[in-house]
Amino acid sequence: MAAVHPLDPLTPQEISLVAHIVRNSFPSNNLIFRAITLWEPPKKELIPYLEAERLKERLPTPPPRIAQVLFYVDKAAQYRRGRVDLGQKKVTDIKNLDGHHAYVDAGEMKKCEKACLDDSRVQAAIKALQLPEAAVVVCEPWTYSPDGMNDMTRRCVICFFYMKLSPHGDANHYAFPLEFIAELSDEMKVMQVLKVPSGVNDKMVTADASTLRPFDRTKIHTTSEYHPDLATERRTTVKPLTVSQPLGPSFQTSGNLINWEKWRFRVGFNYREGLIIHDVTYDNRRVFHRLSSSEMFVPYGDPRAPYPRKAAFDFGNDGAGVNANNLGLGCDCLGHIKYFHFWHHTNDGVPTKMSNVVCCHEIDDGILWKHTNYRTDNAVVTRSRVLVLQTVITVSNYEYIFAFQFNQAAEISYEVRATGILSTASIDRGDSVPFGTIVAPGVMAPYHQHLFSLRIDPAIDGYENSIMVEESHPMPVEDPKSMTNVGYITQNEFVENETPLDTDNRVGRVFKIVNEKIKNPVTGGPVGYKLVPHYSQMLLAHPSSYHSIRSEFGDYPIWVTRHHDDELFAAGEHTLQSTTGSGVATWIKSRKDNPESVRNQDLVLWHTFGTTHNPRVEDWPVMPVEKMTVGLKPVNFFTRNPALDVPISKQADNKSVLVEDDAGKGCCGTTARL
Repeated sequence: MAAVHPLDPLTPQEISLVAHIVRNSFPSNNLIFRAITLWEPPKKELIPYLEAERLKERLPTPPPRIAQVLFYVDKAAQYRRGRVDLGQKKVTDIKNLDGHHAYVDAGEMKKCEKACLDDSRVQAAIKALQLPEAAVVVCEPWTYSPDGMNDMTRRCVICFFYMKLSPHGDANHYAFPLEFIAELSDEMKVMQVLKVPSGVNDKMVTADASTLRPFDRTKIHTTSEYHPDLATERRTTVKPLTVSQPLGPSFQTSGNLINWEKWRFRVGFNYREGLIIHDVTYDNRRVFHRLSSSEMFVPYGDPRAPYPRKAAFDFGNDGAGVNANNLGLGCDCLGHIKYFHFWHHTNDGVPTKMSNVVCCHEIDDGILWKHTNYRTDNAVVTRSRVLVLQTVITVSNYEYIFAFQFNQAAEISYEVRATGILSTASIDRGDSVPFGTIVAPGVMAPYHQHLFSLRIDPAIDGYENSIMVEESHPMPVEDPKSMTNVGYITQNEFVENETPLDTDNRVGRVFKIVNEKIKNPVTGGPVGYKLVPHYSQMLLAHPSSYHSIRSEFGDYPIWVTRHHDDELFAAGEHTLQSTTGSGVATWIKSRKDNPESVRNQDLVLWHTFGTTHNPRVEDWPVMPVEKMTVGLKPVNFFTRNPALDVPISKQADNKSVLVEDDAGKGCCGTTARL
């Protein structure tokens, strides 16, 4: 087997080997493989290897290469987690996970759809609705969120039903939500069919001929299509805009290693987190050990049963990696594109290639810095080039675009864009509800939240860092130095132990990750990076609710913990149908009797952010992107502007073209001369 880097995702050969080794440990059983993925080396074992790489020294023996395997034995109730040493070619650990559930994949969803549509009670419910002759019924399975009504020890799925009035495969079925659901067991059997509320005071009841009404045909409309085959009106005013890089891209890649404009880092990928950024250095100085999306929680705010069951952990329940799109050249990413491909597998453990799931490209981001000396009238301007690492996932109705962006001023941005189609529910014509927006006749889009957790594992000039909380306060009126009452100062306080923290715009609260042992020669203070948070409303569900108990990280925008190798997921390792907390708040609480210091320690900073999405009609039938951005900016890490050496912007390189107005004049009122 060819040598691989300790942080490289598993190769197809390794996936096949792991499946073979695990099968041999269960020779008389039928195994269903749900995840075969790299178990990253313990940080303490990995650091010497990464340091030797950074310093270009002789590499030590790499840490053992371990794969983690999630699988079912014979039947769905027997859920197991295994670890396989690829060097020794043996299973080193097996853990019983009964009571927990593996994530749901597309293959399982398709089986759920078929099982529902083939069920006689579902067919009877469809018949009772007396749908139009052209109607095509669509079943959409959702992972089940506990609401206290059902036993969660057995895996179950909730299936919503919609209708489309066109045979076209991309007709928008969310435009016609139907008034019943089905609950499906882990044996792919329909347990019950229920009529869902369509009025603000309605209750969920058993669906049958006595409770289901014929479909209200006044809800039929033709304005909810988005696909170009069905919504044919398109603007003709947009002319092509091309990205030209005549000398090629400025980045270099070697396997999963990227070098660009003093940045150096590795691209990682797994079935759950999707895109991961490893071992980030700038000008050969350590900055971050690992950056990743830890979790995403989407709770819906419709309090009527069954809608509290719509509360999706899109990473833990579905997997960002396995739902990643194949990114189209010239569509999802523009310019000179480097694609990264990774590998997953079938339920039988056969490797499957995931092509083009991460794209790497450069973009122009406007002016980076500029100054005009009014005395000489000389202007100096540089343009900002940004390197983008992007992945896009589709989870049922929604798309999410995740992008790590690196700029020439040594700053990192993490951008999330939400788009796709609103999840909808039926509503009676003329009715309204206080927890949703009517977006089309008989179509209600419920209020909901999107909460993300960004996991930041820092290495600011080393692996022993501290969190400094800085606030800006006006100087006291009685201070003799503030005679004009306009002065203000900063107050700094170190975080000593693991804790959640709040943002506070009133005092300009800033969270700095600093290395107290390394002093900036100019300021005399510690070097660091600061978090520029995306200010968001936290979880709205009451603390007693399952939404709050299960998500945990949604209570606060900032969490600080000591690093532990197995603490990667802010809502815990097992989120599907979880009924208790097992994430970041639980970890801190479990150590409260012996609090772990995070000052001058190997720490992790977690940032919760997102959007409270109260839909607009303008979000229908497909939603313009909702953009959220988190920043990581150097703060006294350098001795001057690190982008001072970026080349000056020149027309000879940019080749901009002057646009004349109708009178033949240039844009500034002078005659155009090209």
